[in-house]
Amino acid sequence: MVRRMVLPVAAAAAFILLLAAVQRLLMPKYMDGVYEGRLVAEYYSEEKFHDVIFIGDCELYENVSPAALWEGFGIPSYIRGSAQQLVWQSYYLLEETLQYETPGVVVFSVLAMMYDTPQSEAYNRLHADGMRLSPQKLKTVGASMTEGEAWITYLLPLLRYHDRWRELSRADLAYFWGGRRVSHNGFMVRADVRPAGPMPVPPKLPDYRFGENAYAYLDKIADLCEQNGAVLLLVKAPSLYPHWYEPWDGQMAEYAAARGLEYLNLLALSDEIGLDFQTDTYNGGLHLNVWGAEKLSAYLGPFLRERYALPDRRGEDAALDARWAAKLAAYQAQKDAQRREIEEHGKIVTAFFAD
Repeated sequence: MVRRMVLPVAAAAAFILLLAAVQRLLMPKYMDGVYEGRLVAEYYSEEKFHDVIFIGDCELYENVSPAALWEGFGIPSYIRGSAQQLVWQSYYLLEETLQYETPGVVVFSVLAMMYDTPQSEAYNRLHADGMRLSPQKLKTVGASMTEGEAWITYLLPLLRYHDRWRELSRADLAYFWGGRRVSHNGFMVRADVRPAGPMPVPPKLPDYRFGENAYAYLDKIADLCEQNGAVLLLVKAPSLYPHWYEPWDGQMAEYAAARGLEYLNLLALSDEIGLDFQTDTYNGGLHLNVWGAEKLSAYLGPFLRERYALPDRRGEDAALDARWAAKLAAYQAQKDAQRREIEEHGKIVTAFFAD
C-alpha cells in the first residue's frame, strides 16, 4: 500500500520540478538588455540595514548613487525602483520593504504622480516579476493589470511565457540559476556622456490636476511612513524630460505643506547642485550619468544628515564598514571598466554589470 502511494507522489513531485525548471528557463533573464528587469529582485540578497530607502522610478535609480552617499557621508541607503514605477507599485514595494527593515527616511520620486491608471504590461512585468511571492505582490498585480492581462500569469509566469522558447538565447542557459548584478544598491552606473539638446515643446494638457488614485496612494505612502516612524521626503529629480509642469510642482508643494512634509524640486536646484547637462547626462538630459549622480548625491548627503539627524555610520561597525568597502570597490571597478570601453570603442560594450 505504501509503495503504491509513493510512486504517484514521486511522479507528481518530478512533474512539479520539471514545470518549475521549464518556467525558470522561459522567464526573461534581463541579462542581454532591459537590465532594469533585475532591479526589484536584487534587494532580497542585501543586508537589510539602510537609514534611507529611495522608492520610485528611473528618476531615482539612474540619478542617485548610494555608494557616493556612503563614501561621503556614511549614509547606508538603497533604491527600490523599477522602470515607470507607478505610485501604487511604490506603495506596495515600500510596504514589503518595511517587513524587512525600518529606515529613518523614505525618499519618494513624485514624477509617478503623472499616472493615475495602469499603463503597460511590459513595465508591470519589469516590476512585479522580480517581487517575491507575498501579499504585497498580489496587491500590486491586482492594482496594476491592464486590459487583457490575467492575474494568474503573475503567479505562474509559465502561462505567460510558454511560447518564449522561440526566443531563447545563450543568456537563458548561462543564467538559468541566477544572473549577475546590474546595480549598486539599486543604482545603475552609466559613465558615458550624451549632452542635452533642445527638448520637445511640452504639450498642453486638458487637466493638470493629478488623479485621485495617485493621490490616494501617496496618502497611503505618507501614512505608512508615519506609522513606522520613518520621515517621508518628496523629490522631483533633475531630469529635463518628461516635462515637469509648474502646476504639478505647485500641487506637490501644497501637498507637502498640508502633510507637514518636505518637498525638494531638484530640477529647480540644478545650478546649486552644480549640474551641467552638457557633461552630466548619458542620454540627452533624461537621466544623469554617474558623474551627475555623484554631484546630486553630494548635495543630498548634507541635506539628509542635517535635516533628519542621520548618523555617520562609518567606523561604527566593522562588518558594516567591510560590506561597504567591498561595495565601493565594485562600484569603482565598474566605473573604470566603462571608461576603458568608452575610450576604446566610443561606447559601453559589456561593462553594464555591477559585479
